[in-house]
Amino acid sequence: MVTRTRDGGRSFDKLPQVDAYDIVFRHALDVDETGDQLAFGSTTGSLWVSDNQGDNWTTLSPCVQR
Repeated sequence: MVTRTRDGGRSFDKLPQVDAYDIVFRHALDVDETGDQLAFGSTTGSLWVSDNQGDNWTTLSPCVQR
């Protein structure tokens, strides 16, 4: 399940999930000073970025399936 908070963890929204196989731990997330740009790395090797508070994501280095 993928969730998002916009109020510091007081509540969470469940996000739609399609073909999501990366594993992400909270310590892998970084947010810029405006709160608009986000980046996270997954333990499976992908690097993801968003420039709209996580509404849309782009994979910079997709994980390799072996």
